[in-house]
Amino acid sequence: MTANYQAYFIDLDGTTYKGKKRIPAAARFIKRLQSAGKQVLFVTNNSTRSPQFVADNLARNHGINVGPANVYTTALATADYLDQAAGEKRSVYVVGESGLREALAAKGFKDDDQAPDFVVVGLDSHVTYEKLEKAVLLIRAGAKFIGTNADSNLPNERGMVPGAGSIVKLVEYATQQKPLMIGKPEKIIMEMALQRVGLSTADAVMVGDNYHTDIQAAINVGMDSLLVYTGLSRPAEVAQEDIQPTYTVETLDDWKIN
Repeated sequence: MTANYQAYFIDLDGTTYKGKKRIPAAARFIKRLQSAGKQVLFVTNNSTRSPQFVADNLARNHGINVGPANVYTTALATADYLDQAAGEKRSVYVVGESGLREALAAKGFKDDDQAPDFVVVGLDSHVTYEKLEKAVLLIRAGAKFIGTNADSNLPNERGMVPGAGSIVKLVEYATQQKPLMIGKPEKIIMEMALQRVGLSTADAVMVGDNYHTDIQAAINVGMDSLLVYTGLSRPAEVAQEDIQPTYTVETLDDWKIN
């Protein structure tokens, strides 16, 4: 099994590691990609952490040596998309954490809790009723509703805790408005990631463990995909899907790099 791609977009949890647990084949896979001169970009729906934090975690805890430029989060994708689409509209109200706030600020967006152009809702572990109330009222008053991603749950050491999508859904229910979604499985994050590396869909492959986010995102943007069975999706479940991943492997050790 082999194919020649210039860039590999790679998911994190379930693909590169499992919570705090290493996936040794993933570290070997990244080293092989680096030795072959491939572009490596970790594409993650997590909007809470900065690229530097993610890169530091990969190096310190998982034996994977990359820099912040190798990390692309939904926070960055949201900021990049709005930077291109917003024109002169540069005010935002954010339900989210530092990673999202920093990414938007870096693109020149200013906090506004009175009459913002956009309300951006992501994962926020310190969310309050007051924050949600404000987000709902601002959207109902005319602000455009943006959601970082639709993940209903997030795996951690305690189990499957509420994800960003759970917060987005609450705001959607209270406003009766559909948000523009940025993260996997939507194609916006993939389009922004391709722009970031300066390549077309034919030059990159998406590597992930979750058919419904990683693989579906690749399908939605017209990219090849590599599903690895080290995380969420199982072979019997994937076999039922109408559109199959381009490739599947039991472990990333099984993938030959051209």
